[in-house]
Amino acid sequence: MYAVTGITGQVGGVVANTLLAQGKAVRAVVRSAEKGAPWVARGCEVALASMDDVDALRHAFEGAEGVFVLLPPVFDPSPDFAESRRNIAALRAALDSAKPSRVVVLSTVGAQATQPNLLNQLGIMEKELRTLPVPVAFLRAAWFFENSVWDVEPARSSGVIPSFLQPLDKAVPMVGTEDIGRVAAGLLQDSWRGARVVELEGPRRVTPNEIAAAFADALGRDVCMQVVPRGEWEALFRAQGMSNPLPRMQMIDGFNEGWIEFEAPSATLKGRVTVDVAIRRIVEGVR
Repeated sequence: MYAVTGITGQVGGVVANTLLAQGKAVRAVVRSAEKGAPWVARGCEVALASMDDVDALRHAFEGAEGVFVLLPPVFDPSPDFAESRRNIAALRAALDSAKPSRVVVLSTVGAQATQPNLLNQLGIMEKELRTLPVPVAFLRAAWFFENSVWDVEPARSSGVIPSFLQPLDKAVPMVGTEDIGRVAAGLLQDSWRGARVVELEGPRRVTPNEIAAAFADALGRDVCMQVVPRGEWEALFRAQGMSNPLPRMQMIDGFNEGWIEFEAPSATLKGRVTVDVAIRRIVEGVR
């Protein structure tokens, strides 16, 4: 039995579907019976738990051969990442008590970076879960191709996509959620001791200009990227409703300046999904 958190999302859904396709038993860890209903129909067990409920999480993880952990993303965090720290503490306590055979944790490229930025919350999670008395694998994934879902509307309407990643010809490590879920499902069935780090990116690194070209091909129209000047970011993010945009800005700085990078960039696993395939799927999925 494999317990999967975040199963209603893109990565968790791929993890569960991959395991089910291989004939494995899956326990869907969800917040409500309504969210679990589609997975019950697929033959999964369902465990109800919020990510800050130690007792419910322990029950969800007990007897599991492997647990897939996905920390709920907090894009507008408190300055001390209090929201994520609460969830991390609950996850660690539950895993320590349940002691599954192994744990696979979705982390991120740059989790080891010491500079302040939004991804520090994943670094905090790695530090806390690394001390568990069971084998733990941290799957550090690159920038998701699926982040480009927000670019579909401007690409369709005006052919101009605002880009925070810059310069526009700088290649960035990116990966598709299909590859992340597939690799995570494989790790759940692997064997190792202690803590390990697995770093994953797509077949090759991708520039913002290449993303625009992929949109142009998928939409059959001219599409280009347009740099959003750094000085405009804070006002723009606050206008979108953010209270604390600095960590997000620092994260983007990290990608642009190159200090958000894999710990062993020459040894990363390479996924299968290309930028052209990923963007076409995104366009087809947004009507």
